[in-house]
Amino acid sequence: MVAKLSDVAALAGVSVTTVSRVINSYGSLSQKTIDKVHAAMRELHYQPNAMARSLQGKSSQFIGLILPNMENPFFTALANEIEQLLFLKGYKVIIAASANNVEKEQQYLQMLAANQVEGIITSSHNLDIEEYQNTYLPIVSYDRYLSDDIPIVSEDNEEGGYLAGKYLLSTGARRLLILSDDDGSKSPTHIRYDGFLRATKGSSAKVFQENFNLEGFASKEDLDKMINYVIKDDIDGVFAYNDVGAIQLQNALRKIGKRVPEDVKIIGYDGTPIVRQLHPDLPTVVQPVKQAANVLIDVLFAVIENPGEKPQNNELLGVELFQPEQ
Repeated sequence: MVAKLSDVAALAGVSVTTVSRVINSYGSLSQKTIDKVHAAMRELHYQPNAMARSLQGKSSQFIGLILPNMENPFFTALANEIEQLLFLKGYKVIIAASANNVEKEQQYLQMLAANQVEGIITSSHNLDIEEYQNTYLPIVSYDRYLSDDIPIVSEDNEEGGYLAGKYLLSTGARRLLILSDDDGSKSPTHIRYDGFLRATKGSSAKVFQENFNLEGFASKEDLDKMINYVIKDDIDGVFAYNDVGAIQLQNALRKIGKRVPEDVKIIGYDGTPIVRQLHPDLPTVVQPVKQAANVLIDVLFAVIENPGEKPQNNELLGVELFQPEQ
């Protein structure tokens, strides 16, 4: 039996009007009340207008897309590819940028559920969000482990780190700095670090690692720290967390008189077409954004069309090295 608004209200111990206000994010309500209503919705697997839609035999034709930010050209390119592919399938996309704000991401998840999206593609950088553990919506994750029940599509980050390490070694660099994020041991940049170490194992290179809490563009403070690490440790090769960070560091080093790539070699990560066109001198590891969008959608629809079946755990996509023309 499909749960009704009144069932949610009874279980949460509030009025039907209050439930409606929570669903529509209308008016001033305490967090305790909001949490009680959302808990009741999860327990009853309630979705707004579920009865009416089931009688009409219609789906919402909406897919939710949660990204960490839209500043990074890679996520902009990924969102564009996903939106175009889903539009051809007759679906519209609701895009949310969550940054590193857990509360913001929770609210987006609740909003997407309230709008009865068919499923969610997420590239969350926020770990341990309860909604990912308890949700009944079809979800596929890009590049991050969120739950045993949520399939993952990711690039081969270990191989990407390996390619970056081999490239820097091939240029003669031996004092190498890898820049990573600090959001957990399962993050892509930490997996790339493992590949980087594999590439440099047995060589004469010395590897340094520094972690930053970075979303989008690096702040001046973080850039100053990176420059200090380069100077203090006499770094001659840097593996950046993404292309934006690589370009920022490249420009900052040149401002203080360091020659790039003569004095310091820098390699980025992502390799979007726009970055390769605007900065053709930047070596980078290319992630297959078109393939990633296709596979994410294929996996999501497999979950949507086969409810109750445990999805395949992980889809791993290849990466490749882009080197500037000499």
